[in-house]
Amino acid sequence: MSNKKLIAIDLDGTTLQSDGVTISDYTKNIFQSVRKEGHQIVIATGRPYRMAIQIYNDLNLETPMINFNGAMTTVPGKNWEHAVSKHINRSLVFDLIKKQQAFKLDFLAAEFRRKFFINSFEHASPSLFGISNFEPYHQMRMEKLDDDPNAILLQTRFTDKLQLANHIDDYFSSQVSVSAWGGQNGILEVVPKGVSKASALKHLLKLNGQDTSDLIAFGDEHNDIEMLKLAGTGYAMKNASDTLLAHADKQIVYSNDEDGVARTLESLLL
Repeated sequence: MSNKKLIAIDLDGTTLQSDGVTISDYTKNIFQSVRKEGHQIVIATGRPYRMAIQIYNDLNLETPMINFNGAMTTVPGKNWEHAVSKHINRSLVFDLIKKQQAFKLDFLAAEFRRKFFINSFEHASPSLFGISNFEPYHQMRMEKLDDDPNAILLQTRFTDKLQLANHIDDYFSSQVSVSAWGGQNGILEVVPKGVSKASALKHLLKLNGQDTSDLIAFGDEHNDIEMLKLAGTGYAMKNASDTLLAHADKQIVYSNDEDGVARTLESLLL
């Protein structure tokens, strides 16, 4: 066990305040102090690269960043030899479109590092994709999918989105991993089988020569389960979903709007 920690932080509902944008100066300062003590802070998010890079820069991080719930691990701005980018066969996008009514999907989107294509704008919020308005360019066309996406984002009207996640996994004969996020919204993210925030963090631990006991993780949602289970100590936020709580070592008494991650790190490491 090392005295230096790898600290994995989810973004939405965890590090970011509820507006999905704000990080307090207090949190930024605590993170800086933690890094000065020799600990690594790593973003581990379901967000695509393009929607996390500004946060990464605002935090002045130089560590790897995990996106698409583990499908992509990079060091922004560097040609890092240990970078990982996993992809879903594009044929699955069209298979899902055929099942759109059966799965009660409002839309599905093929997600890449810096772009996305969505098959319907009607019930989709542009803010979910980090933009103000959809453009014709974003409309999915078969000829645009000339590469395999890192992830597929879905919005469902199914009352139990976790049940649907299991159903999609079964439908594709366990070719994919499906996780839920977005709070009360019916958001599901589909990534290659075996991919999770935990799989990406195992990669980083191995590179660092660290053990899982050196990993501290913070999350609030279904897509953080594997990460919290892997960590030596997995913390669920005060505002965490009931689904996650069963897998957390501890639930902290502060929410994302109360700087819960930073307050915990300050008491643990400073």
